[in-house]
Amino acid sequence: MKQGIHPDYRYVVFQDTSSGDTILTRSTIETSETTTWTDGQEYPLAKVEISAFTHPFFTGQMKIVDTAGRVERFERRYGKRRKAAKAAPEAEAESTPEATESAPADES
Repeated sequence: MKQGIHPDYRYVVFQDTSSGDTILTRSTIETSETTTWTDGQEYPLAKVEISAFTHPFFTGQMKIVDTAGRVERFERRYGKRRKAAKAAPEAEAESTPEATESAPADES
């Protein structure tokens, strides 16, 4: 391996900001914060919004996390399409063939 081109692979504490749970693992992530672990040593601290402690796959509970307005931005982009798609079946239901069959037809 070439020297000096690989990132530093070291122990890092990851903290789930929504639940407060922490885990000590190895990573190459660069952080500016540090924390003291239970063994008394100081490690770099990386804060994450979703981890295995709060991820819906592992907890079985759905939760929407709005990071920097992503949900609102999605609704602005695709919300009109979703509303139009819901309105289309309602308009079709009003003009069903049953309504046209009950009206008398001109036989000329």
